[in-house]
Amino acid sequence: MPKELEIYNSLSRKKEVFKAIDPPFLGLYVCGPTVYGEPHLGHARSAVTFDIVYRYLKYLGYKVRYVRNITDVGHLENDSDDGEDKIAKKARLEKIEPMEVVQFYTIKYHESMDALNIERPNIEPSASGHIMEQIEQVQKILDNGYAYEVNGSVYFDVSKYAEDYPYGKLSGKKLEDLQAGSRTLDAQDEKQAPEDFALWKKANPEHIMKWKSPWSLGFPGWHMECTSMSTKYLGETFDIHGGGMDLQFPHHEAEIAQSNSACGKPPCNYWMHNNMLTINGKKMGKSLGNFINLEELFNGTHKLLEQAYHPMTVRFFMLQAHYRSTLDFSNEALQAAEKGLKRLMQAHHLLMKLETGNEKDAGTEDKNVLEALEQAEAHLADDFNTAQCIARLFDITPVINKLSERKLQLAKSTIETLQKKFDALVSDVLGLKPMERGNEEVVEGLMNLLIDIRKEARFKKDFATSDKIRDDLAKVNIQLKDSKEGTSWEITD
Repeated sequence: MPKELEIYNSLSRKKEVFKAIDPPFLGLYVCGPTVYGEPHLGHARSAVTFDIVYRYLKYLGYKVRYVRNITDVGHLENDSDDGEDKIAKKARLEKIEPMEVVQFYTIKYHESMDALNIERPNIEPSASGHIMEQIEQVQKILDNGYAYEVNGSVYFDVSKYAEDYPYGKLSGKKLEDLQAGSRTLDAQDEKQAPEDFALWKKANPEHIMKWKSPWSLGFPGWHMECTSMSTKYLGETFDIHGGGMDLQFPHHEAEIAQSNSACGKPPCNYWMHNNMLTINGKKMGKSLGNFINLEELFNGTHKLLEQAYHPMTVRFFMLQAHYRSTLDFSNEALQAAEKGLKRLMQAHHLLMKLETGNEKDAGTEDKNVLEALEQAEAHLADDFNTAQCIARLFDITPVINKLSERKLQLAKSTIETLQKKFDALVSDVLGLKPMERGNEEVVEGLMNLLIDIRKEARFKKDFATSDKIRDDLAKVNIQLKDSKEGTSWEITD
């Protein structure tokens, strides 16, 4: 059995020891996108966060069943059982079928996630493909007395539920405050209380996406889809449920209520929520002109961007902050991340080329390297702290540079451990990989080759060749800078 993992428990606001079920698998469910528009930075942050969770649990040796849903029906415009289905609205405006919208943006989402090196989930169910399961769950809730039917629609009775279960435990919301602050919206006068939410909605005649049910020709409520699909593929209570912080209320609170009402138990043991994104310190929004989709980010076409940013730069930038902290995007921060990623990947490249050499007794440097590796792993085990993990990896990069320059020797066993674990953490867990070779990457590669040749010449005390490389590069405005951490270069005026 793999070692135990410390994981943040949002329900109790404290750290607890997480123990995987054995057998058959560890269940991870993440709320996926509503596919009616271009994938954007918010999608990326959630995907990167739970990609790390998935990768790290597998790294520890767990068998993981990762389920991430696609929302393609039932998500209304204002999330309050009012307005038009977001996908149906897009289809109406573009005069195409709703499933054309779904297919187009699902493909766009997958392409963006692939570019970010996000591993595909084991199962990616769609809401429209699980209508029967949702109808069955609604019927269970009705049978158990926690819902009521009005004019062909079925609503969850929040007040009745709160008599038996603590409603609002996840989000910190109090039912009394919700009742005091509630207002009746259009088309909601059939609810017994404004805080009640739809489990099934009767469709208007003009509504495009609708199915037969015992109550009406209609469609499921947004919250019901995750309850039904997670139950089907992971069981009534599974291990980890994740999503963005904006989903805590009402979506995840509703999921808890639905699971307790249908099954008599909560949906999961642990909740994880990634925090929100800001752009230059402001909330991202189309009305503010700072809404950046991933294609614009990768191509550099948005007016706020000074350049295009490689998907690996974006991924690395996100990993440099804890998933529960707010993340602010700016050109300066992305450019700094780009430089940091290149430095880390260059160290990784040099490390993997090292020959282990002859065995020698381990010394202080060996101990320091191995401790840094252990700390990097320990940070991941402490609430998936990728920021501190990366910091420890950067602590090791000067050692790698010295080893490459033959200014330092480590024991053969230390180098072998370093190569194995550093590579696993960078490639397998953090999911970082070399950027594709465009013109800039080709230049970078050629410069690294010249620096390696010059480094070899200096090692052999062939200073004439070393100086010639430096001087000839200076003639074409490329300056080499030697430091204790190695040689870098820059283009000068």
